[in-house]
Amino acid sequence: MLARQRQAVIIEEVRRTGAVRVSDLVVRLGVSDMTVRRDLDVLASRGLVEKVYGGATSVVGRSTDEPGFEAKSVRQLPEKEAIAALAANLVRPGTAIGLSAGTTTWTLARFLDDIPDLTVVTNSIRVADVLQQSGRTDRTVVLTGGVRTPSDALVGPVAVQALRSLHLDVVFLGVHGMAERSGFTTPNLNESETDRALVDAAGRVVVVADHTKWGTVGISTIADLDEAHVLVTDEGLPDDARAVLTEQVGELVLAHVPGSGEELA
Repeated sequence: MLARQRQAVIIEEVRRTGAVRVSDLVVRLGVSDMTVRRDLDVLASRGLVEKVYGGATSVVGRSTDEPGFEAKSVRQLPEKEAIAALAANLVRPGTAIGLSAGTTTWTLARFLDDIPDLTVVTNSIRVADVLQQSGRTDRTVVLTGGVRTPSDALVGPVAVQALRSLHLDVVFLGVHGMAERSGFTTPNLNESETDRALVDAAGRVVVVADHTKWGTVGISTIADLDEAHVLVTDEGLPDDARAVLTEQVGELVLAHVPGSGEELA
């Protein structure tokens, strides 16, 4: 298969699913790992895909663009792992916590297995699945109802109503973007309302977001920067963002990412 044919297959797959993995393309195209990476380099240089750790995704664009869960799940994997490990240290046994929808909170859910006697409220089907798989008998998982979004969040009046009567010790909030003027944002208006209900139910709000979220602005604000008691991000955050966030959020926590700087692996 010629290079342009391979690249056409890759573009079509990205358009269809939102993301591709190098390992999957090696099998599908019958070529080497390095050949796939070179194809991704070419497509990225032409602005047709965005390279991420382990593959590529569709190009991020407008404030209403909402990538699907699979597309977002392959972005900044090492950063999300490091952020989740730090955020898990903020969870205490015997507490009631909330996890919003998102791939960073989904990663965090996998770090909660050793914490006993938790009640976890979430509007994410993916997060609920991870929590249920732990097999802990001392854990209660509450999944709100609602309408499903491309990122597998449950949103809308049913979800909001379920959250309004709750009082949670801490809520972990994943966001689409964060910026000085717009605060923490999402590209989905209904998801914004549901996430706002989670924030209102929280004794403490912990935002979990990797450094690439800085400067990204979704159409709707979930919360202002100063409403976050803690922001857990990574050391890739630029200096100007650190200055703003140190002043605005209650506490800025930076996760170290081993081997950071590599785009593909």
